[in-house]
Amino acid sequence: MNPILIVLPILAVLMFDLGLTLRVADFALALKRPKAALVALFGQIVLLPALAWALAAGFGLPPLFVIGVVLIACCPGGSSSNVFSRLAGGDVALSVMLTAVSSVVTLFTLPLVMGWVTAAVGASAGISLPVGNLIKQNLVLMLLPVLIGMAVNYFFPNFARRADKALAKTVFPALLVLVSVFYIQHRATIRDNLGAVAVCVTLLIILAACSAGLLSRLFRLAGSARRTVVIEVGMQNAAQAIAVASSPFIFNNDTIAIPAILYSMMMNVVLLLYVVMVRRGNRAVCAAA
Repeated sequence: MNPILIVLPILAVLMFDLGLTLRVADFALALKRPKAALVALFGQIVLLPALAWALAAGFGLPPLFVIGVVLIACCPGGSSSNVFSRLAGGDVALSVMLTAVSSVVTLFTLPLVMGWVTAAVGASAGISLPVGNLIKQNLVLMLLPVLIGMAVNYFFPNFARRADKALAKTVFPALLVLVSVFYIQHRATIRDNLGAVAVCVTLLIILAACSAGLLSRLFRLAGSARRTVVIEVGMQNAAQAIAVASSPFIFNNDTIAIPAILYSMMMNVVLLLYVVMVRRGNRAVCAAA
């Protein structure tokens, strides 16, 4: 089974589902809460790719894995961040806005960063970036489904709520199938490089979350906003990274997708532990009071 036949529909459905939960007012929230929006976007669009590049270089990863690690760092927030924010007692409205805004902003930042990274390390691996194809694919698979979902939510809000509940139950199993297919087809490559790449992406998630927390405290964000920013910066849209890596129109190289596969697994583990720590901390405060 060709993974691209799974990941492209999954990405389109994920973005359509995101659109089903969005209204134009959600984007306006960024103007009402600029400090939280700027801290989160800086952490996700500037800090995370910079950390990814530094860690990949520090671990001495092969060029294809360097591209893959930076690629997942350049993607927007994952739709699951809204659920994690709710579990952590975060600001769900802020989470929805940040996911939506990052999905739009990274349409422009991802080609810029990946163009630079590919030019820096891709030549030795015979990899180049067709920027035009990347932009076209992102517009078709990222922006268009979101706009269609928003239109459905505007004209048919009741249907949008039912569709969102149904899609939420089907997308995660589909992602598990995708991860399984990738592992089966590339198990030898994953096994040979699991240590360095897995440690690299796990450190990336931990450092990103810690840095986001420090930035949030520095700018004196409220506790709920701070927790949301930590989750948004750490949780990435792995489906988009896999789609870019595997697409025959862009990199057409499944090896580049391996860091995204590992990141998607580890980010859920790390951020779930963060949620548990936050909830235990909140219970301890309530008990002391």
